[in-house]
Parts: sequence; C-alpha cells; structure tokens
Amino acid sequence: MTGVANAADVSRTKAWLMAARPQTLPAAAAPVLVGTGLAVREGLFAPLPALMAFVGAALIQVGTNFANDYYDAVKGADTDDREGFTRVTQSGIIAPEEVKRATAITFSLAILTGTYLVYVGGLPILVIGLLSVASGVAYTGGPYPLGYYGLGDLFVFLFFGIVAVTGTFYVQAAQVLADPLTVGVPAGTVSLTAFLASLPVAGVSTNILVVNNVRDRETDAEAGKTTLAVLLGYRWSRVEFIALLALAYAVPVWFWLNDFGPTVLLPLLTLPYAAVVARTVCTERSGEALNPALERTGKLLAAHSALFALGMVVT
Repeated sequence: MTGVANAADVSRTKAWLMAARPQTLPAAAAPVLVGTGLAVREGLFAPLPALMAFVGAALIQVGTNFANDYYDAVKGADTDDREGFTRVTQSGIIAPEEVKRATAITFSLAILTGTYLVYVGGLPILVIGLLSVASGVAYTGGPYPLGYYGLGDLFVFLFFGIVAVTGTFYVQAAQVLADPLTVGVPAGTVSLTAFLASLPVAGVSTNILVVNNVRDRETDAEAGKTTLAVLLGYRWSRVEFIALLALAYAVPVWFWLNDFGPTVLLPLLTLPYAAVVARTVCTERSGEALNPALERTGKLLAAHSALFALGMVVT
C-alpha cells in the first residue's frame, strides 16, 4: 500500500496539507495562465480579475479535494487496499465531520471570492460559479456522484478546462469592455479562440484523473465506484490518455497555422517529458509506478500551460 501515514505520526498542519493535496493545484493555475495569456495578447488584461480567478479556482480545487476525501471514505470507495496517496478521512487522521466542515468552508470562501467576479462579469459568472461549486460537491457527493458513474472525466474536461480558461478570459475582457453587473454576455468577451485555447488545459487536466483512475481501477471496481477507467478497461483508458495528449499538442499547431507566431509552439518543448509519462501510463498498473506519473502529469500541465501562455503573449 503506497503513501499510507500513521495518524499518530502526522501533525495537524501536515494532515490538512495531505487533505488539500497541493500537488493538484496546477489544475487551478493552468487555466488562469492560459486565459490570462490570451487576454494579454488581445489587449484585455485585467490583473485583479485574473488574480481573483486564480484564488477562486484554487479554492474550488481544494474544496473538491476535501469533498472527494470525505465522500469516498463514507461511501467505502477508499479502503486499506487502495494504492494512492493517503486519504485523511479513511485513514482516521482527521475526523470525517472535520473534513466535511472544511469542504463547506472552502466552497463558501470560493463563493465569497466569486462575488467580486460576479460584480465584474455579471450574471454569466454567477451561473458559472454556482455550477462549478455544485459540480465540485457532486463529483463524489450527492445522490448521483459524477465520479461514480463514469462522468468524472467529463466534469474535469468541462470545469477545469473549458469553463476555467474561457471564464478567466471572460472576466478580464468584461472588466475592460463592459459595465459592472452585466446581465448578458458583452461583445468581445467570449470567442472561439478562447474556447480552442482551453482544450489543451482540458485535455491534460483530465489526464491527471485518468492516471488516478487507472491506478485505482481494481479497487474502485470492487467498491462499486464505476469510473470511466472501470468502464473502459486498461487498454481504452490508455487510448484516452494518448488522445487527450494529442489534443494538447495539436491545438498550438492549429494556432500557429492560423495567424499566431511561431512562439505559440513553445508547448511542444514538453513533448519528450510527455512521452516519458505516457510510456509509464501505457505499461504500468501499480501505485508505485503511477503515483509518480500522477505528479508528473500535473507538472506537465503546469509547464505546457505556462509555455502556451508565454507563446501567446510574445507571438
């Protein structure tokens, strides 16, 4: 069993860091980097909305992690046979009611942060924000937990990719182009370019979950947690991983062929690293091999997104 900690040996600070899973924060930072890079290129950069978009995204990410930790434990999906990183609820390091309370507090802070973004972006941001929080809870909680019915990958692709990137671009564009508390969608705040720019983030963010679910496929199936990896099996889950990587590298090429300069191809510098990660995912099943691959996929997301954003700014 990988990464299991004894409750007596873990400080409160370390325990909460384990629950928050800071190694997943690239999934919150990446869409803000890309959305902001595009906003700078379009002359629509607004620093405060960009910062608050990151704070809100990070809080939703951490809140989702807390909810996942709590609900997987109380539903019995996390067991002693699981090979992933230590879950604080299941292992008894933090009491379930404390993790549940932390989930509510974190999502409440995300909503509070979002009030400024609603002021800037109006009704569209209110709708997006509430849906993002609701989906973060519904990923493993509620009457129809998305992650238990093969919908987790779609949730991540949509909310940590498309919605997060286009939303980051939108709030900055709205700050520059529109009046506060707008009801509709102001002209120039939503574009096909922003949607396409979101696809690499969506793809690699989803691949973090793919690695996680390939690692946990056997224990998830035994616990009745029907992830997409459980439905697809190892072979097609690996096909999904490669396809999402291909999407991440095809989009910069498309941008380059459509009036962006060659610097937009900077993400291709990460291809050798991506190939190493892909080789592990396509040949291994154990937590010993896939836990490092999970962290490396997060690092790949951060590097690809930073280079993509830089490439758009200086192109």
